[in-house]
Amino acid sequence: MILGLETSCDETAAALVTAEGEIKANVVASQVDLHARYGGVVPEIASRRHLELIGPVIDETLSAAGVTFADIDGIAVTAGPGLIGALLVGLSAAKAIAWSRGLPLIPVEHLHGHVASLYLQPTDLQPPFTCLLASGGHTLLLDVSDRGWENVRIVGRTLDDAAGEAFDKGARLLGLGYPGGAEIDRLAKEGDPAAFSFPVARVPGLDFSFSGLKTALLYTVRDLGPDAVAERKADLAASYQHAIVRALTERVHEAAGDRQIAIVGGVAANSALRASLPEAIAAPLALCTDNAAMIASAGRYSVRLTSPEFLALDAHAQSL
Repeated sequence: MILGLETSCDETAAALVTAEGEIKANVVASQVDLHARYGGVVPEIASRRHLELIGPVIDETLSAAGVTFADIDGIAVTAGPGLIGALLVGLSAAKAIAWSRGLPLIPVEHLHGHVASLYLQPTDLQPPFTCLLASGGHTLLLDVSDRGWENVRIVGRTLDDAAGEAFDKGARLLGLGYPGGAEIDRLAKEGDPAAFSFPVARVPGLDFSFSGLKTALLYTVRDLGPDAVAERKADLAASYQHAIVRALTERVHEAAGDRQIAIVGGVAANSALRASLPEAIAAPLALCTDNAAMIASAGRYSVRLTSPEFLALDAHAQSL
């Protein structure tokens, strides 16, 4: 059984996953309400909150699964990418547990974790497949040939904003709350996606670009004025979401050909994206946003470090 820890951004999470991919417990303490007043995640606040929560979250996870540290065979932890201060909280906790219990420590790439959410029961997707990983910080098209991260090839990426970042920035332009993606998804259901024609960037290869779309929304909001924006906010949200979803679906179809398509990451929870890719295997909603079950799942296919080797392990803010 692997204990997974995830603290890359604003969720403090721990989970227990068996070698067969069964989730025994999956606990997530969200900081959404804490950061909502700022309209986004404040790194220093997130780090301090992780310090307060990491112990209780681990205790709750063990209790929920009805196990003790003696039942654990390894500790998987997100080593990056993410907010460096937040990552260090989880990594320090993982090192302490691994050292004290004589267990191996398994550093996991956060992006590998999202893909590995597909390897958990009951989904348990078998490679090869083409995966769209869309979140607040990343938008990638991946060619997945095997379950190890070393066998995942990036075939397309965003050249500027990630899809989740585009959702969040669009929500701020429309005066919506945080997190922006969920707010736009909710409001868009009341609007007409054809009310406004927003551009979908066509860049070379299989890459994405969302900066032009964000600028188009900015100019549209300015031209309409506050009263018209308030009156047509649902149409604006629906049209803006439609453009993002269209960009994602066109590219993933182009990349996949006749291969199986999978979608993971926070944006994979978007209802319009799921409806536009009915043939795709999507991670369960609870595993789309950051969680530790996906980190423990990735840990099953990652290199295990022993003591004292893992004591030199450091976190990294950017992808390796």
